[in-house]
Amino acid sequence: MSSSVPSVATPYALRQQIRKGQFKGNTSGQAPGFVQCNLAILPADYANDFLRFCQLNPKPCPLIGMAARPGNYLLEEAGRDVDIRTDVPAYQLFENGQATQQVSDLMDVWRDDLVTFMLGCSFSFEEALLADGLEIRNISEGVNVPMYRTNIPCTPAGRFSGNMVVSMRPMAAADAIRAVQICSRFPAVHGAPVHLGDPALIGIEDISRPDFGEAVTIHPGELPVFWACGVTPQLAIAEAKPPFCITHSPGCMLVTDIPNSKLSVL
Repeated sequence: MSSSVPSVATPYALRQQIRKGQFKGNTSGQAPGFVQCNLAILPADYANDFLRFCQLNPKPCPLIGMAARPGNYLLEEAGRDVDIRTDVPAYQLFENGQATQQVSDLMDVWRDDLVTFMLGCSFSFEEALLADGLEIRNISEGVNVPMYRTNIPCTPAGRFSGNMVVSMRPMAAADAIRAVQICSRFPAVHGAPVHLGDPALIGIEDISRPDFGEAVTIHPGELPVFWACGVTPQLAIAEAKPPFCITHSPGCMLVTDIPNSKLSVL
């Protein structure tokens, strides 16, 4: 979360601040009660393969919605006056699978062949965990959630493939069990954890050195609890090497007007 901007109550107000350059930070904890989305924006000739990749890998790539047609940057299903070119705090640009630069808006790079995908984000289920009285360490320590590459393979689709990325939140065993119960109600935002306990079993060599985000404290007796993470499609995109694509920067999400309660299956 931005250290200089207090929590903003409504998604629309937050998006307006982002659009004006008044909010530039992590969106975790902002506009509580509403769905936040990871973004993948791809040329139209890559869109069908990516859609299939999301359908085959719903835990790391839970599809919330997509643009109705190439070039469409106003996403009515996401909420009031949502302009995908301006309403995210930071974007990452890629060329041929390589990250080239981070930008604060897409006005200079938008193209008529680009298709936007909105993917579910763990910030939505974090709210449900907090409401149940569970501590979320990355929030209590004021850092971006730690994320790790794993050896868990995704199901390939066309030009897209790769291994799952996971996010980690340490918990006491009883809290971890409760977290499984709570998050199982939210399959559209990664659902239940994919692993608890020994990080080495999923290919993580050093839990203190995340590949993305920032490390958090793991207290004695706590288990690391791992969820499928929305950075997964970013790595799949890097492997597919489209000539040009755009994602959100980690932690900087599209905050929609969709209530989190609409994603609960119970």
